[in-house]
Amino acid sequence: MSYRNRRIAKIIKEAVANILLKDLQDPNFGFVAVTRASVSADLKNATVYFSILGDKDQQERVFGHLNRAKGRIRHLLTKQVALRYLPELSFEIDTILQAEERVGKILDELFPNSKPNLDQTSESASEILNDEDDVNNLD
Repeated sequence: MSYRNRRIAKIIKEAVANILLKDLQDPNFGFVAVTRASVSADLKNATVYFSILGDKDQQERVFGHLNRAKGRIRHLLTKQVALRYLPELSFEIDTILQAEERVGKILDELFPNSKPNLDQTSESASEILNDEDDVNNLD
């Protein structure tokens, strides 16, 4: 994806999230987060990915409400995004978070005793901060 496509995808992602938060305050949406967006090479199509909190039935219900509001979202998007041609929107449920959780469970099963030592991590962080203070006090 080119720099321009990534930039437009980021703008669309942020604008759609803003629209859901401020303009479409519908209780049917529940807890929806815009996780990412992608734009086709010709800039005619954009896919917006959502993470929806809840069980499978609730996710499907909220996703249906999002699809029914697609025209309204696109209309509000034209007011927020200054593009000559606004891409057609399609919505998808983002499965990356579920895949990450599945991989985490598999890794926990394979390596049950390899939990990170949080005490050691916090000590290392405090040592780094103390070292930075020492450097700043050299003046």
